[in-house]
Amino acid sequence: MAKKLCIKTYGCQMNVYDSGRMADLLAPIGYATTEDAAEADLVILNTCHIREKAAEKVYSDVGRLRDLRSEREAGGGAPMTIAVAGCVAQAEGAEIMRRAPAVDLVVGPQAYHRLPELIARAHRSRGEALDTDFPVESKFDHLPRQQQVEASAAFLTIQEGCDKFCTFCVVPYTRGAETSRPVAAVLEEARHLAGLGALEITLLGQNVNAYHGETAEGGTWSLGRLVHAIAEIPGIERIRYTTSHPRDMDDELIAAHRDLPQLMPFLHLPVQSGADRILEAMNRRHTADDYRRIIERLRAARPDLALSSDFIVGFPGESEREFEATLALAAEIGFAQAYSFKYSPRPGTPASGMADSLPEAVKAERLARLQAVIAEGQRRFNDACIGRTLPVLFDRPGRHAGQMVGRSPYMQAVHAEVPAHFTGQIVEVTITSAHPNSLGGRLTDPAEAAA
Repeated sequence: MAKKLCIKTYGCQMNVYDSGRMADLLAPIGYATTEDAAEADLVILNTCHIREKAAEKVYSDVGRLRDLRSEREAGGGAPMTIAVAGCVAQAEGAEIMRRAPAVDLVVGPQAYHRLPELIARAHRSRGEALDTDFPVESKFDHLPRQQQVEASAAFLTIQEGCDKFCTFCVVPYTRGAETSRPVAAVLEEARHLAGLGALEITLLGQNVNAYHGETAEGGTWSLGRLVHAIAEIPGIERIRYTTSHPRDMDDELIAAHRDLPQLMPFLHLPVQSGADRILEAMNRRHTADDYRRIIERLRAARPDLALSSDFIVGFPGESEREFEATLALAAEIGFAQAYSFKYSPRPGTPASGMADSLPEAVKAERLARLQAVIAEGQRRFNDACIGRTLPVLFDRPGRHAGQMVGRSPYMQAVHAEVPAHFTGQIVEVTITSAHPNSLGGRLTDPAEAAA
């Protein structure tokens, strides 16, 4: 009888991709996926270290799994193996094993291709299965091919790690130095995904626009050149990439936004702050005006480009005037969406030792003001879509009978009354209503519903 695997994924799209690849890796040794941890023989918590109190959330989940396992075993059920993977595992592997003895194995994000070996080791001797090395061999060389795509969309990791060392960020310590997959390997996987029916591919990396993949001839390609090659693959109609750094928005990539209809007119480009002194303290290595000039060039290349960003408020020493510079930048750019957070220190990062930490009440008040500005920009952008016809890739049922939800080119959720067989199809939709976080619409050609 097949063993059951439950993976709980925290955080970013790269973790979603990694979880899928872990499931693919374990399928040949008899693990079928389930969403119910209670029936799982193996539960993997694929963790993210970006958010506040990330480790504490992991320990809380481990405690619930420990109790679930005890209840099951007391009732004569099969044993459960508990694994922690991802960035918290990388950062705190030995501490996890010490503090949470219920955990059977810990594996970092660069070593999950060794999961079968680690599972076998954990079954032989609980508490000894720990692998948070940065191995010499690439994990991608040891992973099986993805076997299916859902709703005609797929993630494809092309780059990992980061060399920027922003003072607030743990990524360089948990994912390692910037590395790019070879061009041939990326293109082969993209062709494979297209063969499985992927119409949309999202290229992933912690700093994806720093991509510098080697060619068989010994040269290197930038992300802009890679996107051109992927756009030539038959069947691929949409290309996205995330997450980017302003310093790596080069001429070739900006030109790709101008020249390639397959490259979606939506870009997530974190800025973090609108104040130069704070940006310097964050080690962002760009100014607010540098960011503005990049946006001007992008919009000149692609006038319908929509933008998303990340902001941190309440960084150590941030003054009211510096925070107001962030508000001004957010209002000026007019983001279609953005993610904003109160600063919280990450152990081991340079910012965690900085003086002049702000009171939580001040950070909360500033976050609320910033989110109001962001929400107004998003409202304006969504309202401007009313009356437009947008191609929507439908991917899931809506809340109401006969309704489906899909994604616009700008990553908005779009609700429309369409048949369920439209799942995984790109269909023209006329936008009829706008909401804070979604759009409503109807089929531009109603005859398509009967086709």
